Amino acid sequence: MAIPSFIDRVTLHVAGGSGGHGVASVHREKFKPLGGPDGGNGGHGGDVILRVAADVTTLIDYHHEPRRAGGKGMPGAGSNRSGANGADLVLPVPDGTVVKDEATGEELADLVGVGTEIVIAAGGRGGLGNAALASSKRKAPGFALKGEPGDELVVTLELKVVADIGLVGFPSAGKSSLIAALSRARPKIADYPFTTLVPNLGVVTAGEVTFTVADVPGLIEGASEGKGLGHDFLRHIERCAALVHVIDCATVEPGRDPLTDLDIIENELAQYAAATETDLLDRPRLVALNKTDVPDAAEIAEFVRADLVARGLRVFDVSAASHAGLRELGFAMADIVSARRAAEPDAPPTRIVLRPRADSGVDAEFTVHRRGPEDAPQWVVRGEKTTRWVRQTDFSNDEAVGFLADRLNRLGVEDKLLTLGARAGDDVIIGGSGPEDDGAVVFDFDPQTPAGAEVLGPRGGDLRFDENDRRTNRERRESLEARRQREAEAREARESQSDDEYFVGPDGTEVEVHDLDEEYDGDEVVETDVDQEADSR
Repeated sequence: MAIPSFIDRVTLHVAGGSGGHGVASVHREKFKPLGGPDGGNGGHGGDVILRVAADVTTLIDYHHEPRRAGGKGMPGAGSNRSGANGADLVLPVPDGTVVKDEATGEELADLVGVGTEIVIAAGGRGGLGNAALASSKRKAPGFALKGEPGDELVVTLELKVVADIGLVGFPSAGKSSLIAALSRARPKIADYPFTTLVPNLGVVTAGEVTFTVADVPGLIEGASEGKGLGHDFLRHIERCAALVHVIDCATVEPGRDPLTDLDIIENELAQYAAATETDLLDRPRLVALNKTDVPDAAEIAEFVRADLVARGLRVFDVSAASHAGLRELGFAMADIVSARRAAEPDAPPTRIVLRPRADSGVDAEFTVHRRGPEDAPQWVVRGEKTTRWVRQTDFSNDEAVGFLADRLNRLGVEDKLLTLGARAGDDVIIGGSGPEDDGAVVFDFDPQTPAGAEVLGPRGGDLRFDENDRRTNRERRESLEARRQREAEAREARESQSDDEYFVGPDGTEVEVHDLDEEYDGDEVVETDVDQEADSR
């Protein structure tokens, strides 16, 4: 099986690198029991970038390896050390590559000009460590944010050759020979149909004008419907300033003549232009009657010249073998190219415009819609922020969940749900994507209730630094002195009362026991049977 060397259409799976996770860490040092949070942030994931390179003419590399991904960000570490960013992945593509979304068919970019680039899949942002999450109200966060996954996309890369002049014609009409005679290009040339399997490019200089010429592999009748090779390569003439019909005047095939060949090719171009909504029919046209070095071909060219001129076409008798007429054809093509370049306005300088995604208000940053039965409704919350926050949350950490609830509440999600009629106990789905809610998390709606980490305060707060139960030295001395005084008073009472006994309870109160018919069991005074105790003795 032959291995293709020219690929002009591929499907590419790209994924940005995922961001590294932040880390929750506490500074530890001798004589500093509360050193504070020092967890570092995770590194950002690497982007996937498509960039036009001068030395790349085919998409064959992506035909063999259709899956590409950026580098992953490294996780953070203690001592405020951030993780390393993932490496960007730069994919070189040929000049004239069109990038489309495989799912929707939307054109994402038209890469023309060496150095032009686009970030096709952005890497995920790294998660924040607990040092970055600390604030005056949350002095020692016990959680960190997770890194975000990078963008994932399936795109189609289509190569449309950037050429000024396009050569079209039947197989073996001499298009490759014409390019070889006009330029230094050396395409494969043979005397059998469909010798040319890929578009060829040649650089031609006529006077002070330099331009490029491309040929489309042989067109036949029905090419616009997929017959032959022309259907796959007609896109390569969409950028051309003019088309040159190369007509074989020396053909001996039955039913072939210059006028019939021209009508067939024109019809195929018209059908392709209608299907793709391009303006091929409005391009200037030249006719090159080729192989006029053959006597019979010269006579045929002279016979059809008047009809072609009557159609408003400029006609040139040329021979790729003897180079006859090539100079005149080259200057005619240069005139068309110069006129087009002069008519094109100067490209304005690139202006960076930042446009907010929402007009105004917090409600525009997310949407809420209801689904499911009346007795068990589900509320689906969609939005870029909410989805990103859910991905960043470590749901095994109650404090992190409380932090998420606090962010959603500030954004206005809870108020919006109440406005729409959500009731306690309803399912709230947040963070999903697609019709199946991929990656979504389901919560039980419980408005106006602190969420998680209640011991540390509502919604991820931290009360450990607000409450202090440790006694000072003065308070300890006063407590010890009061205890000693109570013990002394109890001792004096026992010595002055012969029939009564006093015990000091655990709370420092005195308990009196009369006539040995009561005893103190540590909690209360209970009566005892004196005679029974005597009998037992």
